[in-house]
Amino acid sequence: MKLPVIKSVVQFIEQNDEDYILETLEVLEHLSQAQGLKDEEVEVIGELISNMYGGLEVIKEMKNGTPMKDALNGFMKRVLGSIDK
Repeated sequence: MKLPVIKSVVQFIEQNDEDYILETLEVLEHLSQAQGLKDEEVEVIGELISNMYGGLEVIKEMKNGTPMKDALNGFMKRVLGSIDK
């Protein structure tokens, strides 16, 4: 996951609507199942999916009153904490 990409997704949701991200996720998840994709291509799609879900998690925290910077940092700490376990 890349913080700048997640931040960009959050900004997109703020300017538009999270439904765009949800629909894009559906398309990407469908594409990831396509036959003939190379491992590297599936990895790129997976990274995009992860970042978009991260953006949705950050937006959820922001809707609960958490400032963007704190929501982003908290999300990344949770991600890094789960990797360390």
